[in-house]
Amino acid sequence: MINVAELPAWAALVTSLLVLLGAGFTIVGAIGLLRLKTFYERMHAPTLGATWGTGGILLGSIVFFSVLQSRPVLHEILIAAFVTVTTPVTLMLLARTALYRDRSEGSPDIPPPVSANGKAKAAAPD
Repeated sequence: MINVAELPAWAALVTSLLVLLGAGFTIVGAIGLLRLKTFYERMHAPTLGATWGTGGILLGSIVFFSVLQSRPVLHEILIAAFVTVTTPVTLMLLARTALYRDRSEGSPDIPPPVSANGKAKAAAPD
């Protein structure tokens, strides 16, 4: 069992600040999810909150365990890498699926698809 009382004050301060920063980003993302109105707006805030929040908490964990064990503890970097890679990919897949669904249903709030030359495609006749 690790004795937390052995942690120096500077390491406890840095760890607590990083964990609070990560928790702050996460709560801002959660509040953004609740306050924003449309699906497309709601996707952005939790994604940033999850990525930056995880980063702050993992940096705090790295500092905490590296100081207590007197050696670099870096396996948290794998967690950060997986979160950083999977969160944006999930966001893109959800957005493309919702955009396809909304275009199929003929939603007026969705812009038309963009052609290869960067111009909006003409709407298909009804």
